[in-house]
Amino acid sequence: MEFNLADLFESIADVVPDREALVYVDHPGSGAERRLTYAGLDTAANRLAHHLADSGIGAGEHVGLYLYNGVEYLQTVLACLKLRAVPVNVNYRYVEEELVYLFRDADLAALVFDAEFTGRVAGALRRTTVLRHLIRVGAADAETPRPLVRPVEFTDAEAAGSPGRGFGSRSADDRFIIYTGGTTGMPKGVMWRQEDLFFAGMGGGAPTGVPVSRPGELAERVAGSGEGIVFFPTPPLMHGTSTLTAFIGFHFGQKVVLHRKFVPEEVLRTVERERVTSMSLVGDAMLRPLVDALAGPLKGTDTSSLFSVSSSGAVLSETIRERFRELVPHAVLLNNFGSSESGFNGTATDDAGPATGFRIRVNDRTTVVDPVTLVPAGVGEPGRVAQCGHVPLGYYNDPAKTAETFFERDGTRWVLLGDMATVDEHGVVTVLGRGSQCINTGGEKVYPEEVEQALKAHPDVYDALVTGVPDPTWGNRVSAVVQVREGAAEPTLEEIQEHCRPRLAGYKVPRGLVVAPFIQRSPSGKADYRWARTVAAEGRV
Repeated sequence: MEFNLADLFESIADVVPDREALVYVDHPGSGAERRLTYAGLDTAANRLAHHLADSGIGAGEHVGLYLYNGVEYLQTVLACLKLRAVPVNVNYRYVEEELVYLFRDADLAALVFDAEFTGRVAGALRRTTVLRHLIRVGAADAETPRPLVRPVEFTDAEAAGSPGRGFGSRSADDRFIIYTGGTTGMPKGVMWRQEDLFFAGMGGGAPTGVPVSRPGELAERVAGSGEGIVFFPTPPLMHGTSTLTAFIGFHFGQKVVLHRKFVPEEVLRTVERERVTSMSLVGDAMLRPLVDALAGPLKGTDTSSLFSVSSSGAVLSETIRERFRELVPHAVLLNNFGSSESGFNGTATDDAGPATGFRIRVNDRTTVVDPVTLVPAGVGEPGRVAQCGHVPLGYYNDPAKTAETFFERDGTRWVLLGDMATVDEHGVVTVLGRGSQCINTGGEKVYPEEVEQALKAHPDVYDALVTGVPDPTWGNRVSAVVQVREGAAEPTLEEIQEHCRPRLAGYKVPRGLVVAPFIQRSPSGKADYRWARTVAAEGRV
């Protein structure tokens, strides 16, 4: 056995077959839930894998997942891994034009999709030539246009497949592709070897401890452990973080809980009912509504089982962190830093915030390098975050971008992340922000994330994005798009500036303000800066 994700999962299912592996709850009290043991999930994945194989999908071919959260999502991922096919996440917000791009770019041979997306799939399929097999979850409306390729119903596909294994040998080199969200450009498919993803993105079987040294050790650890840890990835599985969190739960031989969509009140009810111990989310966009619900309509909800809540993909503001700690003082709040290209890089320090910046204690594979020479940056010198060791192979179908992002130094492979940062004498990294979002105003660089943290410390600001707006004098001026807290008065630009001046250098203080009824983000809470630039430039939503 190698460090192959299907082999590792099967080894765990063999030692704890009767343990509960996956619980899907539509919403508490609805009666719409499914519970699968490790043996049950393994068998379900076997059935789907055999159906795919019988339908002509072979090793190395790409299978898209255009799905909301559910048992079918993780079942399909596991089926692909067993078959040595490559799972490819598809953003369920994509409309026809974006689907055409991704279907072509990812060279999808098959697609598993939710019934409500049938019309979009039908439209996109008319403009692609590679996709040849469709599996649909649920029944489509009779009036919905039919795809050129007739879909197989998921339940029929599952029923037709053999429940046994018998898939042949696999490799640590087998692929896993994670498409980025495309919030700063067209989506890119990050190609991982499964062994590298296991260690960089899943903690090598022990994210907070000592990684396993050989594949068989993972099942040995699980066999010697008890039950009781419950993982709850609340963001969409179509974003890499949630799928990796689910696999971390599996690698501990513990229970993973899923909701179809993120609804704060329902999340808290499930935390209470399932005795969730470890919950993951993305930034203020998810933690803030949970805090509001705990302080309001769901006050008194039993969250005593929670011992950790982790966020990645977006910064948690100081104000929201403080409110959460007041309401759930027994839980550890982890403000993590990572990406689709690197996996996990580190966790924010306790003093990270507007006054000190987003300070990260990084792992020993992460550092800051000069963006030109690619050698380690000096103390206090701005550079780009980089990681070595277990890194992706590159971007699928994009050799030019791969050459820009990945490099070798002294025989070691590195990946350059899009984040600019500095490092201090103790090795603590201060993340300045995404280089692609940096605002150049009068020759000074402003990173939106820093200004956003300051804005969200304002008592009347519920959410905020910051962007640059063209300016004839300064090249660009800093402009803020804010969503006001319910019941609060709309702040004026002067009030926002007065709030920011003690927290930010003068050139970072917003010169423009748009109050919007909402802040547009991805389903996982990641910022949509293209939307923010349009709104800020036009002065209205």
